Amino acid sequence: MASVNSAAATIRRLEGKVAIITGAASGIGEAIARLFSQHGAHVVIADIQDDVGLSLCNDLESAIYVHCDVTNEEDVQNCVNMAVSKYGKLDIMLNNAGITGANKASILDNTKSEFEAVINVNLVGVFLGTKHAARVMIPARRGSIVNTASVCGSIGGVASHAYTASKHGVVGLTRNSAVELGAFGVRVNCVSPYVVATPLAKNFFKLDDKGVHGIYANLKDAVLEPNDVAQAALYLASDESKYVSGHNLVVDGAFTVVNSGFCVFGQSS
Repeated sequence: MASVNSAAATIRRLEGKVAIITGAASGIGEAIARLFSQHGAHVVIADIQDDVGLSLCNDLESAIYVHCDVTNEEDVQNCVNMAVSKYGKLDIMLNNAGITGANKASILDNTKSEFEAVINVNLVGVFLGTKHAARVMIPARRGSIVNTASVCGSIGGVASHAYTASKHGVVGLTRNSAVELGAFGVRVNCVSPYVVATPLAKNFFKLDDKGVHGIYANLKDAVLEPNDVAQAALYLASDESKYVSGHNLVVDGAFTVVNSGFCVFGQSS
C-alpha cells in the first residue's frame, strides 16, 4: 500500500496546463497557486498585491505575475491575453479574488457603496473572468473554469448581506455558465469553503487562528486549512473531473446541512 500511495503522490495532475488564478498572492489563492504549480501547471498570478505576487512567482516552478484588478475589464482581458501570449493557451481559469467588506449585521447600517464594492469584486469579477476565459476556451473547445464561492452561497446568517448576496450570485453564475459553455466542451464549477483562517477571514471576524478554529464546526477534530480548499479546486480543474460541470463542491464538514440548534444525533466531545 505504501508504494501505491508514493506513486499517487508523484502524479502531476496538471502537467503542462496553463492556469490563471485571481487573488493568488495570498490566502486560499496562494495555496491554490502553490498546489497547481506542484502538479505541473504554468501559473499566472493575477492580483493587485504586486510585491507579494512577484515574490510568490519566485517560489513556483513556472509562473508569471500580472497586475489585475478583477473589477476592471481591461485588466482581466489583458491578463487572459498575456497568458495565451506567453503559453499559447488557457486551460484553467480560477476566479478566486474576493473581499469580505464591512462586517455590519444590520442592513440599516450598510451603505450602497459598501454593498456595491463587495458585489463588484466578488461577483462582477467572476463574471469578467468567466467571460474572457470563455473567449479563448470556446474556440479551443476545452477548458475548466472554477469559481471560489462560499457556504454563504448556500445559506444565510453567516456573513454580511453584501458578501452573502455576492456568493449566492457566484453559485448562480456558475450554473448558468456551465449550461451555456458545456456546448463547447468547457466545464464551469465552484468550490464553497467554510471559514478558513486566512488574513481576510481573521480580519473580518476579528479573531486569531485559534479563534477561527473555535468557530462552530460539525466535523470534530478536523481543521479546515487553505490547502483543503486548494485540493478541491485541483480536482475540479483537472481531467479527473472531466464530466463534472455546474457543480458546487462544498467543503464545510457538513456545516450547511446540519441544524446546530437541534440535532437528534448526540454531539460527542
